[in-house]
Amino acid sequence: MPRPYARYCRGREHADAGVVGPGVRHGDPRRLRRPGAGRRLSGSISQRRREDERVAEEHDLVVIGGGPAGYAAALYGAAAGIDVALVEESKLGGTCLHVGCIPAKELLETASVLRTVREAGAFGVEAGEPVVDLAISQSRKQGVVDNLTKGLTGLLAGRKVTVHAGTGTLGVDHTVTVDGDEPAVLQAPHIVLATGSSPRTIPGFDVDGTLVVTSDELLSITEVPERVAVIGGGAIGCEFASLLADLGSAVTLLEAMPEILPGCDVDAAKAVRRAFKKRMIDVHVGVSVHGHDPSDGATTVRFGEDGAVGVDLVVVAVGRRPRGDAAGLVGTRVEVDERGFVEVDERLRTGEPGVYAVGDVVATPQLAHVGFAEGMFVVRDLLGEQPTPVDPATVPWCIYSHPEVAFAGMTEAAAREAGHDVVVSSHRFIGNGRAMIVGDTDGLVKVVAEKDPDGRAGRILGVHLVGPWVTEQLGQGYLAVNWEATVDEVAAFIQPHPTLSELFGETVLSLTGRSLHG
Repeated sequence: MPRPYARYCRGREHADAGVVGPGVRHGDPRRLRRPGAGRRLSGSISQRRREDERVAEEHDLVVIGGGPAGYAAALYGAAAGIDVALVEESKLGGTCLHVGCIPAKELLETASVLRTVREAGAFGVEAGEPVVDLAISQSRKQGVVDNLTKGLTGLLAGRKVTVHAGTGTLGVDHTVTVDGDEPAVLQAPHIVLATGSSPRTIPGFDVDGTLVVTSDELLSITEVPERVAVIGGGAIGCEFASLLADLGSAVTLLEAMPEILPGCDVDAAKAVRRAFKKRMIDVHVGVSVHGHDPSDGATTVRFGEDGAVGVDLVVVAVGRRPRGDAAGLVGTRVEVDERGFVEVDERLRTGEPGVYAVGDVVATPQLAHVGFAEGMFVVRDLLGEQPTPVDPATVPWCIYSHPEVAFAGMTEAAAREAGHDVVVSSHRFIGNGRAMIVGDTDGLVKVVAEKDPDGRAGRILGVHLVGPWVTEQLGQGYLAVNWEATVDEVAAFIQPHPTLSELFGETVLSLTGRSLHG
């Protein structure tokens, strides 16, 4: 059994990374070898495994799943000269492109435009009360999705990736059986499982697509519900609560944990909750839901000790379930844990030699950009380039609610729990000139740094942002965390003026013991 995914220690070397032959330079795709064998796939076809008398179609790499992690592995592998086949059972682009990141952010942009028009009077622009036509918004959303899907299809074709439409099942002897309109059997020395995830549901709330929905159904609504209960105050739940409130729904947000946005720094989560309160989003934390009672096209959701709220729509946003068993896996040494995640080591290798798993199906952050990074990592690993594994503890996170949230690295609580002696600085956007100009001053910047023996702030451990466009500002904070930069090093950055990013610079500068504006 492979070890659980562990945080990678910088500088560690892995002698077994890659499977290249003696004297062959790392990264040469022409010399890929089957793990456990001393040769590349070659020889008489009659000696190879068949399925239903079909001859196996040979490749260097087969990827099961065409979402971000899977297509990243396929595109990056093809760019390295590897012969790649990709199997996708639904739509290229996966959840992110069709029922996740892209459509959600498109509708959130509609909400942003709506806020801008509503607030135009403060800038001397008379626009009247705006009206949302969701049919047009949905059409625009679909146009964006279609264009990106077309672009992805073109990229795969341009790099000569063989795409199979159908369900891929991993079998013995490094075979993948494709069940679709054009059945096939594929064989490769290296296989990547990227079967993704699906929305989690909860007992007592059967998803019917009308009264009770998940993210899959919500992103296709054509009418704005008058009253909504969002179950789950994580990233997805907060984005949906924010979206629906902007569209005009009366929103109740229910979270079982003591604070919304579990995993975020507590000060960041509290800042979002304060902003939600100002927007009349009714937030309840530390409550469990017990069921609902439908009646006349509406329902009453029961929660907490004796809480109840009547709504026209229930949105279940309690995370996503990995599809660890979606690729069959019968007869292989690939193992799935009790939560449904495929078990991998720090190099994303399963218990079956030559078989990797990436993306939502493994127990790393379920983020598209993490999937991209993991897909590229696997290609470099199988080429023997000994890349540094993706560190789940430092990846950037972005939440597109209003206000936005972005962070990388440790929260203050996590840093202290890990034994770090820390110093912390935070500044609010209410004092930032650019934030005042755009009329959006909710939020803050918080930086967590390690205290050096001399008492000064040293290495930056975590950066936490809440406020306008912070998802676009996280880059320099992520670099600081990922490159283990010190406060003094980052304080030397010159921040352009007037910008929102000045607040990050001011926050870091204050950790040096001197500051300009507070």
